[in-house]
Amino acid sequence: MFTSLDGDGRIASQIAHQRGTGAPWIAPPPGGFDVGVPIEIVVVDDEPDLREMVAEYLGRHGFEVRTAGGGDELATLLEEKAADLVILDINMPGDDGLTVARRLRERCEVCVMMLTAAGETVDRVVGLEIGADDYVVKPFDLRELLARVRAVLRRRADAEARLTRAKTPVDTLRLGRWLLDLDSRKLLGEDGVELSLTAMEFDLLHAFARHPNKVLSRDRLLTLAHQRDLEPFDRSIDIRVMRLRKKLERDPTKPQIIKTIRGAGYMYVSEER
Repeated sequence: MFTSLDGDGRIASQIAHQRGTGAPWIAPPPGGFDVGVPIEIVVVDDEPDLREMVAEYLGRHGFEVRTAGGGDELATLLEEKAADLVILDINMPGDDGLTVARRLRERCEVCVMMLTAAGETVDRVVGLEIGADDYVVKPFDLRELLARVRAVLRRRADAEARLTRAKTPVDTLRLGRWLLDLDSRKLLGEDGVELSLTAMEFDLLHAFARHPNKVLSRDRLLTLAHQRDLEPFDRSIDIRVMRLRKKLERDPTKPQIIKTIRGAGYMYVSEER
């Protein structure tokens, strides 16, 4: 259970001081957290006033927050919708926070932040040993809680990004939402499903992927795609680009991946500059 809200006034005073300040925060892009997608947090504590206060504060900083009074309510919420982070009080009636945290670690990869009473070193050590990502000692400053939430999510996103890079085969090129496998000459989606390409379409995509954010003339594209037997002004490049757009673009009439540069040629637009 949390220390009384009136104990040293830090939690209540921060709500009054912080109200209306601070722009919404969006998690960094990486691995499992997408830019623009709200981060889902569940605050678990048996004190309704406290958990609602924390939820309201985090909500004003751009997070989607739900609350639970204990482990059973948390389980129900997670069955309805997954979460990115669970803020979990240790001292609760019924299943304590350590038991709930251990259960979470056995079933999912959600980030876990423990709330512990001042001086309860054993609880903090046990919490970290069973896989908690961080802990906050009560009574706490809401600004510190917010900073730690952001740090936990950032560390998890960075770790997932490193894991994704490590799993990416060496002989591949990233092409927006797709992966160009040079060995098998395949274009793979994020789900691993292959997108059918002709040999010429693959060669053209390979040329674009090797020269991101650069304007390539039709002549240059013909050379890069090894079609040296075609005339420099052969319109086959236009036809292949049109076909690729139909396969890759969300809206082929408004291309965002392969753009036309009037009077110059085409450019593959990559976000990795």
